[in-house]
Amino acid sequence: MAAVEKRSDIQEAVPRPEGDPPKPRRRRTKVEQRADKMEQILDAAELLFSVHGLYGVTLKDVAQRVGVHHTLLNYYFTDKKKLFDAVIARRAGVTIDLRMQALNDYEAASNGKPTVEGALRAFLDTDLDLYGQGGENWKNYGALGAQVSNTPYGAELFDFHFDPVVLKLISLLKKALPDCAEEDIFWGYHFVTGGLMLTLARTGRINRLSGGLCDSDDFEAVKARMASFMAAGFERICRRG
Repeated sequence: MAAVEKRSDIQEAVPRPEGDPPKPRRRRTKVEQRADKMEQILDAAELLFSVHGLYGVTLKDVAQRVGVHHTLLNYYFTDKKKLFDAVIARRAGVTIDLRMQALNDYEAASNGKPTVEGALRAFLDTDLDLYGQGGENWKNYGALGAQVSNTPYGAELFDFHFDPVVLKLISLLKKALPDCAEEDIFWGYHFVTGGLMLTLARTGRINRLSGGLCDSDDFEAVKARMASFMAAGFERICRRG
């Protein structure tokens, strides 16, 4: 069977009607160029911060990775902290909106009788899908979140961005466990978020410990287990005494 011609070859082979010049490529507006450059800057900063942390990266490092003069970064961001905040904020809204929608949908479907595992699946599985299927940039963002969530400054950022969706999960857990002490529910969430952050860090430690049985990049394997494991933990601590 003859090889299929490339589309570009076919297009070149078809004679263009006389007097019909090729359409000029639309020039991008300055707004579009600025938006594209901003995305490049944020992507580069996200990667560097995820590897070296807030204090291990300079604006010059980011500029060098993007291939621009560092004065351009000063035009967009007056200091490194503002760049860091912008990196965190850019994807925060996406994950918050998706998880809030999943929690609201689950609450409606549960007819006022949510389960612990159901609430956790809405919260965890939605996020694991996003990080697992969103490409390398989302994985970088996950690793960055795992790193900064364990610092006082990062915790403040997380308070600002993520408290509403976390408190929505807490409200569903309280409905699912009406007799559970409130502090146990908050401790349970503390353990959940610890497990999630360690997963997003993708350190590879579980690969080495398990001799290759487990892979820290295997978000599907985590999703198949995490909500069930954590739900059992909630049920157990709420039966204490």
